[in-house]
Amino acid sequence: MSLAEFTDQWLSAVTPQISEGPGWLTDLRQGAVEQFAVLGLPHARLENWKYTDVKALAKRNFSLPGTANASADVESLVNKSSLGLDAIRLVFVDGVFSESASTLGDLPAGVQVLPLAKNANAAKPVLGQVAAANFSGFTALNLAGWQDGVLIDLAANAVLEQPVYLQFVATEQENPVLVQPRILIKAGTHAQATIVEHYAGVEEAANLTNVVTEVDLADGANITHYKLQQESAKQYHIASMHIQQKRDSRFTSHNVCLGGKLARQDIQVELSGEGAEVNLNGLYLGNGRQHLDNHTLVNHNAPHTNSNEDYKGILNDRSRGVFNGRAVVHKDAQKIEAHQSNANLLLSDKAEIDTKPELEIYADDVKCSHGSTTGQLDENALFALRSRGLGEEMARGLLTLAFANEVIDRIEIPAVHDRLEDAVAGRLPEKFNLKGLV
Repeated sequence: MSLAEFTDQWLSAVTPQISEGPGWLTDLRQGAVEQFAVLGLPHARLENWKYTDVKALAKRNFSLPGTANASADVESLVNKSSLGLDAIRLVFVDGVFSESASTLGDLPAGVQVLPLAKNANAAKPVLGQVAAANFSGFTALNLAGWQDGVLIDLAANAVLEQPVYLQFVATEQENPVLVQPRILIKAGTHAQATIVEHYAGVEEAANLTNVVTEVDLADGANITHYKLQQESAKQYHIASMHIQQKRDSRFTSHNVCLGGKLARQDIQVELSGEGAEVNLNGLYLGNGRQHLDNHTLVNHNAPHTNSNEDYKGILNDRSRGVFNGRAVVHKDAQKIEAHQSNANLLLSDKAEIDTKPELEIYADDVKCSHGSTTGQLDENALFALRSRGLGEEMARGLLTLAFANEVIDRIEIPAVHDRLEDAVAGRLPEKFNLKGLV
C-alpha cells in the first residue's frame, strides 16, 4: 500500500469522530481533515523525517478503540503498570478514559482537570491554539480524530500541590487500534503544577499512539512535565508537544523514551516573553531493532530568554537513534542564552545514531553553545571498576547506568525516579537488579 492510499485509509478510520461533539468542534475537525489530505504522511524527502521512515505503518490496518474495558484483567494491568503516585490520576485504556480506575479527588479552587470527550466545550478556548494542524500530517490527523484526552486549566495564582498523573495503558487487540489522545495544559499568571504522562501496556500490544500535547503558559507560570514512554517493543508511538511561553514563565521537560518499535517525539517551544525559560532533559534507550527519534525546536522570539537542553542516548544491538535539536534566535532577541548538548553511548558496533544539534542566530548579543558526542564506554573507568573486584558485565552495567543517571537524577518525584532507574537497569544488556546491589 502506498503512502497516498494509507492517507485515504486513515481518513476513513477517523471519519466517525468528525461529526461527534458541538458544531465548532466539527468545523475544526473538518478543517484538520482537509489539512491532512494535503499533507499526508511524512516521508523521507522531508528534511525533518529523512531518518524516520513511516512506510512500515502502511502494512498495518488500525481500527478505532471501543469503550474502555473494565475487566479484571485490565484492572490488574492498570495497577501493575501504575507508578504508584500520590496524585490526581486519570487512566486511559487504549485511549479511552476509565472513570472507575481514575482518582480526581477534591481539586483546589481555580483548578480544572477534565476528561475531554465529556467536556469538549471547555476546551474551545485552548484546542488547536498552540499546536498548528499543519505542523505535520500526524498533528492534523490527531486534531481530526482525537478520541479523548484531558484539559488541565489553572487559574491565575493556582498552585497544584499534587502532580496530575496521566496513565495511558495499551492492551492487546485482535485488530491493532489507533489511539489519539489530546492533552491541553493552560496555566494562568503565576500558576504552578507538575504533570506526569506515562505510557505502558502489555508486551504484545501492537497499537499506534498518536498524541498531541498543547501547553500555554501565562506570565510567571511554572510547569514541570514528565513523560515516560515504556510501551511494548511492537508498539508505534508518534508524539508532538507544543509550548507557548509568556514573560517570566518556566517550563521543564523530562522526556524518557524506552519503548516502542518506532517512537518519534517532537517538542516545539515558543519563548515569546522576556524572562521566559525552558529546560529540556531527555533520555532514550534502544534495544533490538528499535527506532527512537527526538526532534526539538526552541524559538527565542523575545530578548532575555533562556533555553537549556541535555539529551542522552544509549543504543544497543541494531537499534537506531535520531536526535535533531534546533535553537533559533530571532532578530532583536538580544541577551539570550541557548545551550544544547547531545551525548550518545553505543553498546554495539551495529547500533547507529544520527545526531544534528543546530543553532540559527539572527541577533548579535547572545550566549549560545551546542555540541554532540558519540562513543563507547570509557575503558579507563571500566578498568578502575574491575580492579576493585567487579566483574566485567557488572562494571559495564554500572557505567552505563551512571551515564543515564545524569538525566534521571534531575527527576524530583521519588516514585518516578526509582521506577525509571529500575527500568533502565533492567533493559541494559546485563539486566541487573539494583535492589540486589544494596
